Order: sequence, then structure tokens, then C-alpha cells
Amino acid sequence: MKKRACAALRHFLPGSLALAMSLLAGCSSVSRGSLESIRLAVRGEKVQPTAESVAATPYFQLQVNAPGGEAILILASVEQGRQGWYGSGHDIVFTRDGLVVKTVGLAQNLDDSSFPSGNPFQAGLQRLQAPVDYTRRMDFSPGYRYGVIVQAHLEPKSIEDVEILGTVHRLRRIDEELSAPGVGMHVTNHYWVDPADGFIWKSKQYVAPGFPLELIQLQPYRETDS
Repeated sequence: MKKRACAALRHFLPGSLALAMSLLAGCSSVSRGSLESIRLAVRGEKVQPTAESVAATPYFQLQVNAPGGEAILILASVEQGRQGWYGSGHDIVFTRDGLVVKTVGLAQNLDDSSFPSGNPFQAGLQRLQAPVDYTRRMDFSPGYRYGVIVQAHLEPKSIEDVEILGTVHRLRRIDEELSAPGVGMHVTNHYWVDPADGFIWKSKQYVAPGFPLELIQLQPYRETDS
């Protein structure tokens, strides 16, 4: 399928969005104006996607809502499980297993995220039967807050109905409490997970203290789509 061959540019090297856009434009009949209409939330804009508008755009699409507004990003790279979702500026959100692992171009950025001892997201949140404690190591900018050790607590909650583009999904909510007193971080992330396969359809994740992103999968990418 053309969309799968072009939207998941597996060996695209991040750093040149203009190149990514030109490659994507060459993969379909979507106009350059359509590409330029995809902007990141910090521009103070709002988006109102519909099932029809999403289906009409031949790219995997992720809605991102930030403190300053909303946006639809497109998938421009997939490398070793890490997905790069790009806006039309220099704004990028990288995810792995549904978790934001890096951002570029935001007012507050997550420069890196790792798990020193075990990653429950990699195992699949649908397997979570009881609360689990672990640590994350996170780098934030600006401010050179690097190597921050974050205490994390993950806990499964109830099944909830989540509507996306007119379709109701029965998803399990998973809450993740993060605490890093040294940088004033005491927050709770939320993930709405498909109980069948662990796919995260929607989430609210703090990429830095006081800076949450809401992610909604509009046109999801799965490894089987490549």
C-alpha cells in the first residue's frame, strides 16, 4: 500500500523536515498546501479532525494537544521501533511503544528518556495486572536538567469508553505517577490501552515538569503496517 511504503520512511534521518515533506509529497497526490496545513500545537491553533478528513490524507496521523494549542502530526520515520511524528515547522514528537521518548522544538522538551531497570511499556501495558514501581531517567530542556532520576508508579484502572473520530473504543486506563522532587516534578500520566494487544490509543504525558501533551491516534501505525 502506497501510504505504508511512504509514510513510514524507515531510514529517514531526522533533522530536515523540508526533506521529509518533499519525500512525502512525492508519495501521493496531496498538495503542498495540505502538507503546510499540518502545524504543531505551540502555534496557538486548534484542529477539528473528522473521520473523513483523516481518511482523505494518506499518512499515519497523530493529534497532539499542548498547553498552547492543538495539531495533527504525520509519521515520517520509524527506526528500531521509535516513531518520529513531524509538524510543518521544526517540531517533532518521538514515541516508542506509545510512550513519548523525545521532543524537539517545543517550549519545554524531553531530550531523552530511558529505563535503568526494566521497561513495562516494552512488555505491553495490557499485561499489567497489579501496580508496579520502577525508575525512569529523563533529560529536560531548557535548563540543562539532565540525568534526572524519576520514581515511577504504574497502576491499572478501569475499562473506559474513549471516542475517537466517532468510534468508541473500550480501553483500560493506566495511570503513571512520576516524582522527581529535585526538579519539582509530581505528575500523573494517563494511558488508554487496548486490552487485547496493549496499543495506546490515547494518552496524557508530561514531557517536562508542568508541560503535558495529549496524544490521540487518528490514523494509527502498527509494526505490521510496514
